[in-house]
Amino acid sequence: MTRFLLTPVAAAATALALLIPSAQAETNFGQVAMHVAYMLQNHHYSKQDFDDKVSGEMLHNYLNMLDFKHIFFTEQDVAGFKDKYETTLDDHVLMRNISPAIEIYDIYKERVKERVEFLKKALDSNKFTFDSKRTIEIKRDKAPWPKDKAAQDKLWLDIIEDNLLAERIADETRAREEKKKAEKAAAKKAASADAKTDAPATPESGKVEPPQKPAADAPKVAAKTDSKKGKDDKDLTPKERVLKDYTRLLESIEENDTKDVVNFFLSSLATAYDPHTEYMSTDEADNFKIHMQHQLVGIGALLGQKDDGAEIQGIVVGGPADKQGELKLNDRIIAVAQGDDEFVDVKYLKLQKIVDMIRGEEKSTVRIKIVPADDPSGNKIISIVRDKVPLKEKLANAELLVTPPDLGKTLKVGWINLSNFYADMDNGTVSTSADVERLLRRLMKEKIDGLVLDLRDNGGGSLDEAIKLTGLFIPAGPVVQAKDWRGSITWRDCENEKPVYDGPMIVLTNKASASASEILAAALQDYRRALIVGDKSSFGKGTVQTILPVERYMPFFSDKKGAGDLKVTIQKFYRIAGGSTQLKGVEADVPLPSIRDVLDIGESSAENPLPYDTIPPRKYPLFRKDPFPIDEINARVKSRLATNPEFQNVVEESKRLKEKIDRNTVTLNLQEREKERLDTEARRDKQNEERAQRAKEVAERIKDAGFKVYHLTLDNVDKSELVPESAFTKEMNSGMRTASKDDDSSNDGAKFPYGIEPVKLETIHILRDLLELDHKPTTAAKSGDKAQDTTKPQAQ
Repeated sequence: MTRFLLTPVAAAATALALLIPSAQAETNFGQVAMHVAYMLQNHHYSKQDFDDKVSGEMLHNYLNMLDFKHIFFTEQDVAGFKDKYETTLDDHVLMRNISPAIEIYDIYKERVKERVEFLKKALDSNKFTFDSKRTIEIKRDKAPWPKDKAAQDKLWLDIIEDNLLAERIADETRAREEKKKAEKAAAKKAASADAKTDAPATPESGKVEPPQKPAADAPKVAAKTDSKKGKDDKDLTPKERVLKDYTRLLESIEENDTKDVVNFFLSSLATAYDPHTEYMSTDEADNFKIHMQHQLVGIGALLGQKDDGAEIQGIVVGGPADKQGELKLNDRIIAVAQGDDEFVDVKYLKLQKIVDMIRGEEKSTVRIKIVPADDPSGNKIISIVRDKVPLKEKLANAELLVTPPDLGKTLKVGWINLSNFYADMDNGTVSTSADVERLLRRLMKEKIDGLVLDLRDNGGGSLDEAIKLTGLFIPAGPVVQAKDWRGSITWRDCENEKPVYDGPMIVLTNKASASASEILAAALQDYRRALIVGDKSSFGKGTVQTILPVERYMPFFSDKKGAGDLKVTIQKFYRIAGGSTQLKGVEADVPLPSIRDVLDIGESSAENPLPYDTIPPRKYPLFRKDPFPIDEINARVKSRLATNPEFQNVVEESKRLKEKIDRNTVTLNLQEREKERLDTEARRDKQNEERAQRAKEVAERIKDAGFKVYHLTLDNVDKSELVPESAFTKEMNSGMRTASKDDDSSNDGAKFPYGIEPVKLETIHILRDLLELDHKPTTAAKSGDKAQDTTKPQAQ
């Protein structure tokens, strides 16, 4: 059975030790490239030949992937590439020739070297005064490349000055923050001393990057030491830090081998067809499977890049490393060995390279040489037997929120958090819908008054799971339609005879809710089953991908281990009411102010997206006869938001951000830049102070009669006792011990009135509005009722 996927999954820049052995060097990447090209021609929805037009798109994508800020190549370089390859890359690839990719990459590498040398000389010889009236562009992805070396030198002097200025301001900001922390600590200490003197003790109350495919950022942990200079990063001068950053960039670029370069090259070819068609190297394919299955085979340790190796930033509770017991948080890996083989030094290697070396088969042994966090002058060898490691952090989880009397009649609100639609693509033992059903049934056992399904930042995943999950809330019927390149239309039904939960329901979305999230939200909106609340619209990805292993299409006797996979768009999906979510997304019934509404994100901002269109609607039974009272709910929301400082701050910050984005420049004048920064800090400090005061006033008014919050995970969902918020730890949710950080903001909600972040609190208010306004019992419509076109929200 073919399984379909609805979302691209970024290869994480941080990684856990995985399973599959590294690809062998003798893989014929020219042959891989040719087969990828033929696969795209034959399988992509557009049925576009790999011709001169696609060749030009591929070259455009490749140059922008390497030099996305347009600062390393010159117009002369780009003109030369276009003359030579704009209409010939297709011919080279189909002839198994990947030399253009290597040639362009080598020139890119040389240009980066030249710029690093220029930077070194400029830092030594130029005096940067930061007193000019010049500005520099913030985003340069659409800017022309510098005309020649002279224009490039001029641009780079501005870039260097901007980098130095940013570092200088960062130093000053850090100093101010440290001063504030010291003053706060001193005040707390003094208050504690006064309390001990005056009263009996009482419990405390209240609660520039190298070329890469889109990827999640590595955890940013303050570097303890710079191994090359023996200094803390913060103790380096701005000049030293800027030079260090660009030196790291060059080292990273020089580390890339043929496999990496081909990955960039074929990714540029894939995205020439549409933004969600993607070539995945073997490493990326492994990471994709792990993301979908939430399980891997390895040592169970989260790795983060360090100057001279990889740092242990997390240990999975109950995983192989945890059971072995010797590996500790913040230990640094400096060498790796397979079984009894000799150690290989991993100092200064990229994180993915280190992860590749730690990979191996289940029950095999890996030896790692570490510098212990508690003994930086020594080293230690640890042997760990690899095994299966569950990844719990992104699994479905839930909360039971009991509202305080202060907000009116007490409500029990079920809140399910779902960050993606995961599934085991091989044997089907991992299932989003099964996990959500377990949580849902427990919430129903607690007699909830209403349910919120939180799909914020959910980028999608398995189509099968999206359909099954929809079936938990509606009776058997169509969920989604799809059209292939022939124009043939099919649809998929959920098969539950009746919904598991048929009570009041809200689906919470934002601009980052994509693909499978949009299918579920659109279906529930079309059925009049749930109210959609959140950003104005969701992401707008209305395409279906399937994964094709490239090795299947290669000759029998060829080396296939490094061939990778092609994730290719094969269909467009449509709402059962006929409209597409492509480009437009799912529009909220009740929109809330959001910074994301002014950001350049979503399908409409991507290059080369497939167009929006519609198909005929299907017939389906409306869940309720009458539309939701959307006008009345929006009137109530508008009234509340007008007096809610949190949302007014969002509106004002959105305006400022929009002006900044439209301006797309930043000053190189220190006084002006520092004034902007100080104004921003003062504004945010004022907002934080006012928020703290509001939270204090609410806490004093309600005493201990605030929200009661209980957390449900797949580990505790079947236990008789609920776990209250006060007893719930981050480790319980993630299944991983991580190094504590001073800036840990895992409990951000505690800063707000009632201990609930603004969107969450307003969503609970909206659920109350729905219950109060929609006093009529739910009435199922006749099965013959016809669907409406839902290119706009159904119930308006």
